[in-house]
Amino acid sequence: MDLTQVEALADLIDAETEAQRKQAQRILSGQIGRKVEDWRARLVRASALIEATIDFAEEDVPEDVVPEVVTLLEGLKSIFETELAGIGVAERVREGFEVAIIGSPNAGKSSLLNALAGRKAAITSAIAGTTRDVIEVRMDLLGLPVTFLDTAGLRDAEDEVERMGVALARERAAGADLRLLLVDPGQPTPDVELEANDLRVVVKADLYPEQGMICSLTGEGLPELMEKIHGILSQRAASAGVLVRDRHRQAIKDAISALDLVLGSLYARTDDLELVAEDLHRARRALERLVGRIDIEDLLGEIFSSFCIGK
Repeated sequence: MDLTQVEALADLIDAETEAQRKQAQRILSGQIGRKVEDWRARLVRASALIEATIDFAEEDVPEDVVPEVVTLLEGLKSIFETELAGIGVAERVREGFEVAIIGSPNAGKSSLLNALAGRKAAITSAIAGTTRDVIEVRMDLLGLPVTFLDTAGLRDAEDEVERMGVALARERAAGADLRLLLVDPGQPTPDVELEANDLRVVVKADLYPEQGMICSLTGEGLPELMEKIHGILSQRAASAGVLVRDRHRQAIKDAISALDLVLGSLYARTDDLELVAEDLHRARRALERLVGRIDIEDLLGEIFSSFCIGK
């Protein structure tokens, strides 16, 4: 087992949802290791061409290896950038998506959270401004790990503590993967900038049957709402790669940084190919660190920290 498989085994043990289990099993099967072997082989080919130019300049080697090396490395860099873009989503599958419930005071945010959780997770009251802090409920949403955030009602509060709660609500909502803006037909809707996939949910269908989409008290519309949320998050999860940790992100970033230096030198047609060879070696080392090939201490440390061995 390489280092990524050890990490995946720990993730499989800790998996709470079907999506997390499937993700951990893909990595445990050695997908990252196979990718790294392919990437490393391309780097070895590029290094061999550069080294041949350095060490056997007078022998029968291609006169100009730069075009082939550039093509190899540009292709690799594009692959690395694609993998890097998928890490954020993969992390969310591993750690859980966040869905922020926002709206004006008394719009029914806490009631919706309680209805989704199936228990009284948040205090509900007719008094506006009851919720001051962010209340989190983690749940399995049709196979996806999701944390719902109940936030303070958005308004110009006079109370200092409530103002802090509103500021925190806006901050957490901005960092969430999805926002549910609850709209109460009986009161003004707060000025909130929503993103493309965010949902406007008209509440209190029991009081406003012609306008309301859901009712947290009766459960009307909740299954359909959960299906919509699941559909949006599932679409995002589909773009997740197999690199799932910040350590993986840093290794890929280091490899890209090394390739940028190599490509910059080759574009400039530098004569200092020894530095080019060293930067290619740096890129290979970054990939080897990813799977724990170089530093056995990384592997042992992950085993000890993940499985409480030797304590």
